[in-house]
Amino acid sequence: MKALEVQQLNTYYGKSHILHGIDLDVNEGELVTLLGRNGAGKSTTLRSIMGLTPARAGHVKIFGTDSTHLPPFRIASLGVGLVPEGRRVFSNLTVDENLKVPVDRPGPWNVARIYRAFPRLAERKGHKGGQLSGGEQEMLSIARVLLLNPRLLMLDEPSQGLAPLIVQNVFDIIVAARNEGTAVLLIEQNVRAAIGIADRAYVLDRGIITYSGVASEFGKDEQRVQELAGASAQKWEFPDD
Repeated sequence: MKALEVQQLNTYYGKSHILHGIDLDVNEGELVTLLGRNGAGKSTTLRSIMGLTPARAGHVKIFGTDSTHLPPFRIASLGVGLVPEGRRVFSNLTVDENLKVPVDRPGPWNVARIYRAFPRLAERKGHKGGQLSGGEQEMLSIARVLLLNPRLLMLDEPSQGLAPLIVQNVFDIIVAARNEGTAVLLIEQNVRAAIGIADRAYVLDRGIITYSGVASEFGKDEQRVQELAGASAQKWEFPDD
């Protein structure tokens, strides 16, 4: 079954036409990355899928259910978890309290596993969210969504501004979720890192899908990667320790 099907999606902000009939899909247990320059419409795509910026035309199906016109809370109830850009943690709650906010859902992720996966959060479990570094806040933001045990996990720029070692930790968790059957849609500016873990890739340019295919094949097109990503197109290697 397809976890996500987006068909001919058109989204506007007021009179500005942002998404122009885009098509994309994600299968269960598949990691798909959506690439593109700043302003290409990547975040708008996630917002439209989640019902936060409703599409004006087209259709979205999540695990076979037409969710195009559903409110965000109903879409979330279909098994969708969104990690938005901006690390929106509760700054006045401790790490442990932040992790108790999500409603428990059956699945492989629980608080104990989160602390094993993110040892840094375990070390800071008594610290308030506002006292954490940017990388720690990103970990916490991802951890809270994983505790929902989503069937479809969507992430918006999870590596933004993070040190390579923390990026490695975050991407390892994303891959682990995919390997356990979670469908993943990843928006990422670090093109090399994204295609290194993704099964398939889409490229969005000014609201239009300009590439769809195997991620590793896209990575071989050096000119296209350079045009898309500029400085972030260099060969990506995670640190050894």
